[in-house]
Amino acid sequence: MAASLASSAARGAAVMLSGQGMRILLQFLGVVTLARLLTPHDYGLLAIVVVLVGVGEIFRDFGLSSAAVRSPTLSRAQSSNLFWINTSIGVLLAALLFVAAAPLAAAFGQEEVRDIARAMAVVFLLNGATTQLRALLVRGLRFRWLAGTDVLAAALALGVALLGALAGWEYWALVAQQVTQALVVLVAVAIGVGRPPGLPRRGVPMRSFLRFGGNLVLSQMVTYATGNVDTAVVGLIHGASPLGLYNRAYQVVVTPLSQIQSPITQVAVPILSKIQDDQQRFSAYLVRGQFALGYPISIGLGIVVVAAEPITALMLGDRWDAAVPLLRFFALAGIARNLAFVGYWVYVVRGLSNSLFRYSLVTGAIRVACVVVGAHWGVVGVAAGFALAPWLAWPISLAWLSRITDIPTRLLYGGALRIIAVAGTAAGAAAVVQASLPPLPPLAAIAVTVGVVLFTLVVLCLVPALRADVRALWEMVALLRARRVTGDGKPAATSTPSMPSAGAARR
Repeated sequence: MAASLASSAARGAAVMLSGQGMRILLQFLGVVTLARLLTPHDYGLLAIVVVLVGVGEIFRDFGLSSAAVRSPTLSRAQSSNLFWINTSIGVLLAALLFVAAAPLAAAFGQEEVRDIARAMAVVFLLNGATTQLRALLVRGLRFRWLAGTDVLAAALALGVALLGALAGWEYWALVAQQVTQALVVLVAVAIGVGRPPGLPRRGVPMRSFLRFGGNLVLSQMVTYATGNVDTAVVGLIHGASPLGLYNRAYQVVVTPLSQIQSPITQVAVPILSKIQDDQQRFSAYLVRGQFALGYPISIGLGIVVVAAEPITALMLGDRWDAAVPLLRFFALAGIARNLAFVGYWVYVVRGLSNSLFRYSLVTGAIRVACVVVGAHWGVVGVAAGFALAPWLAWPISLAWLSRITDIPTRLLYGGALRIIAVAGTAAGAAAVVQASLPPLPPLAAIAVTVGVVLFTLVVLCLVPALRADVRALWEMVALLRARRVTGDGKPAATSTPSMPSAGAARR
């Protein structure tokens, strides 16, 4: 059993991360090309609608995909009922968005928003039908198919957007990209599942799914609403063009972060669900997950903080210079948000959706307060408030979770502090070197930053506790390269990650 789970986790993580690497590359190509073909105003118009669509997407899912994945058992009848529930919600939301299109356009003073919203309503229909089909693939650990689906959909959608932008479609190129991606994903997951859902049936036990999903959707709603208060403030106060600038900077930094977290979550949740009754193994996987997410992402975001100016010039072009401070603030926000992310796995796996909702109210209030105060200093102030909020909330996250369930709190706190120290030291060294050099071309400036960061990391490995973390990360790499490994990376018949050593944990 242990070998099977480790093998599934390793292969799943490897496949999903490879797929997300391809998606991030496609996103990079899309940002670089479309930012030169379209204007901030085009992106701002779409962003107004996407915020509302995002709210609807939470209701469309209704937490039922997570409920299906985490359930120890799922009958065909239950799966079919969940499919029709999500599809019906999608139909309802599509109708609501179509009706709300005109008032939305009037609220933002942008007539184009009406037609964009009505066209985007079809996304609810497509995603509603996709939800439970995708959940079935996740339950079956069909990560290779899911990764291929996501890459194919992103590639075809980008191709449609580029053709539309070259043809002069303006913001309609971005709308076509959204619809194409949703359509391709639906077709691909339906083929992957291989059989249509059955008709809805009465008398099938569904209460546990709906109760879990209802609590989860409340917390997701709070998180999304408070997480997008910055977008609403920028759009309502400053208009579509500044919102487009803000949105592009956000997409450059935060979207790749979520694209890394999402596939790891798709692997982690079903695996953790199967071992949640074995506290030692559960804790070991959780700590390893924090290392796997924390070190590479925090170091990468540290590079963005230092090299924001050349990254903006390379990816967006000269028209987007005002996005440089926004990139820096979003990168800082991403580090703190990522460190708290493993807690979300625990809430989902252990069915703590009600506690997650209460926690979301607290962190949401912090986020709204920071953004509202920051708005007094314009768009950059909004971004600064957005960045400050997760740093205030992160220390609360693990303490809150430890009060309601058993987690390796000290290990997680200690690991997070080392991650912050390593990323901060490496980024600080790169910033000092950059400040001492004359202006360089964008690619050269980025290369220098990366080189200094890598050199600093090598030097930091002289610290014993950090060497222990490197060994822990190497164990994760070994799991990705071999189907059966033990905690120290040696081939064996069984495989379970070991808990970090005393030096690594700093108990």
